[in-house]
Amino acid sequence: MTTRRYRSPRREQGAADTRTAILNAAHELFIAEGYSAVTVANIAAAAEVALQTVYASTGGKADILKDLLAPAIKDPSVAETMRSIFETDDPREVINITARGTRQVHERHWRSLAALVPQCHAEPAAAAVLAAGNAEYIKELTAVVDRLEQMNALAPGGNTSKAVDLLWFHVGQDAWFSLVGHRHWSFDDAEEWLAGAARRALLAAP
Repeated sequence: MTTRRYRSPRREQGAADTRTAILNAAHELFIAEGYSAVTVANIAAAAEVALQTVYASTGGKADILKDLLAPAIKDPSVAETMRSIFETDDPREVINITARGTRQVHERHWRSLAALVPQCHAEPAAAAVLAAGNAEYIKELTAVVDRLEQMNALAPGGNTSKAVDLLWFHVGQDAWFSLVGHRHWSFDDAEEWLAGAARRALLAAP
């Protein structure tokens, strides 16, 4: 005989609601007070749950930070962007699509990314979370460069690593933070300029 495990939808919903409350509380505290200044006890108090409940539901601060950044890393537009670059045979359009896709991720999650990413340097555990996220970002940009190499479209004299670095320079996080966050450009203007600059930097002359 097998024992069927009982599932309580009400209990599961309660656990999900608790987790959401914890993440929301942490999000607001990290933005208002800074990641390094916030403790798990602070998060528990803001979410109105016991300290142990935070650890059981979401883990420690770095785990919470990872969960808060996950929606941007796993945004559906990432897959859509990669699919689109393999559907076009125009190298210029590959760059344009990449700029548009990275713009969409940053625009949709701007409040979290602009506030939380710079704070990831505050503690080693947070820096590790950022490094893991950036590794995923670089992985996708490498696929873009591979596509351009398939088209024989890269400027002469470079290599794959340099091309990835140039693409990161033009459409990575710092590019959006600099133009939109610090210099207050619109996303439209930033996308147009970054795409044009990336095309000039990466592509062979037509």
